[in-house]
Amino acid sequence: MQTSKAKADIEQLLRSGQSVQFYPTGWSMYPLITNGRDQVIVVPVADRKLRRGDVALYRREGSILVLHRIVRVRPEGYYMVGDNQKEIEGPLRPEQMLGVMTHVIRKGRTISVNNPLYRLYSGTWLLLRPVRPAISRTVAAIRRPFRRKNSK
Repeated sequence: MQTSKAKADIEQLLRSGQSVQFYPTGWSMYPLITNGRDQVIVVPVADRKLRRGDVALYRREGSILVLHRIVRVRPEGYYMVGDNQKEIEGPLRPEQMLGVMTHVIRKGRTISVNNPLYRLYSGTWLLLRPVRPAISRTVAAIRRPFRRKNSK
């Protein structure tokens, strides 16, 4: 999703019933999706029933395409959050939902969202949402000394 044309193409392909494979940009879904390394496969929402834990591609009202995880499904809409975020966005209307992620491609290896390890990881990470900032700070503090050694 490098250009606005590519983003429009992704939306058009999904709306026409086709699946898409692309490199998401940004860090909102880290550590599940790493910017510049991982690709995702997204299929059209169509008649799928989206549920908590699904990673959905949606268009913000009059704005950008976003790939985030569903944290809550309510009658008024979907509530979304990035794996690297704590703030919940929503409610989003069903019409805003374009596709749902089915696979992550990391270093040439395709991982299904139905893989038991993926499901365990994503379910645990979703439950840890309230304490993610503390986890991120701790991991960054642990990594910091190693980065300095490697950069010299």
